[in-house]
Amino acid sequence: MQTITKLQELRKTVRDHRLNRKKIAMVATMGNLHEGHIALIHQAKELADIVIATIFVNPLQFGSGEDLEKYPKTLEADKEQLISAGCHLLFAPTETEVYPHGRDNQTIVEVPATSNLYCGSSRPGHFQGVATVVCKLYAMIQPDVAVFGQKDYQQLHIIRQMTQDLSIDVEVVGSPTKRNSEGLALSSRNGYLTQAEREKATALYRTLQETKQQLEAGCSDFPLLCETAQANLESQGFKRDYFVIANANTLMLAQPGDKHLVLLAAAYMGAARLIDNQVVDLPS
Repeated sequence: MQTITKLQELRKTVRDHRLNRKKIAMVATMGNLHEGHIALIHQAKELADIVIATIFVNPLQFGSGEDLEKYPKTLEADKEQLISAGCHLLFAPTETEVYPHGRDNQTIVEVPATSNLYCGSSRPGHFQGVATVVCKLYAMIQPDVAVFGQKDYQQLHIIRQMTQDLSIDVEVVGSPTKRNSEGLALSSRNGYLTQAEREKATALYRTLQETKQQLEAGCSDFPLLCETAQANLESQGFKRDYFVIANANTLMLAQPGDKHLVLLAAAYMGAARLIDNQVVDLPS
């Protein structure tokens, strides 16, 4: 696997692949890789000839008081995992390479309406940072396809919307959420959980599943379902953030008659803020 840190070298390498008519896939990460990330690499390999992974801890998507400085940096271990997965190239730029004029002078990309909902409300500016860095990575790598995990459902929706709105010729592919044997969605932030907290955290997925079953059984009182789910999570040791039933196509709060739904949840277990989701398709 080739490792590149400079944009100029990356562009030359990508140009060579293009001359050889290679299809390129991008997998953007912040490092501290786990099986969920590696699943993205495997899916990207099925879709393209060359897979370019990125590792960049993007400061623009961290808010005040969040864990930017504490975010684990495990580059050597990450490289070993990428090599084992058959990744072709790693782009691991410095902050100066990505934001040469500094964070405060960087042009910001924002997807209106959905960027300030849910995780956007809890983490102001987060999705502007995500949209900005993904847009920059698109420009740097010029991939044919980009693979993102569905665990961050709102993020995936926003990236798709940005890609479409800016007429960027990249196919955005969502990869199914990878979970452990108890159902806990794999996340870099699971590392903040103690063993006891990790065992209790599986209640998040169970609560999503239970709410999904209630919807499928015909319950249409969305506010009651959400409040019941919140109370259940609190009884399991979570501190609430949000639990909503949204239209899966628009991310707006679901209305009576909506059939393609998504349950979106975020809650704190100890020092870790965990997110998860569940798509629900009701019969017409």
